[in-house]
Amino acid sequence: MEASEIKEKLKEVLVSVLNHDRFELYDELTAKDVDGWDSLSHMMIITKIEEGLNIKFKLRDLNKLKNLGSLVAVIQAKI
Repeated sequence: MEASEIKEKLKEVLVSVLNHDRFELYDELTAKDVDGWDSLSHMMIITKIEEGLNIKFKLRDLNKLKNLGSLVAVIQAKI
C-alpha cells in the first residue's frame, strides 16, 4: 500500500477519534501538534488503525513511533 493511501486512512482515523480535522498530515507530525491527541486518544487511534487495516502492532513497533512518518513506515512493513 502506498504511503499516500495509508495517510488517507490515518486521517480518517484521527478525525473519527479526535472529532476534528484541524491538522495537516506531514511526516514530522506528532501528537503534540494536534489538539486533543493525548495518551487515551492515542490508544484509541492505535486500536482503530489495527482494526481498519487488519494488522496488529507489537510493543517494539510502538516503541519505534516518533512521528507520522515512522507510523506509516511501520504500517507499510506490516501490510
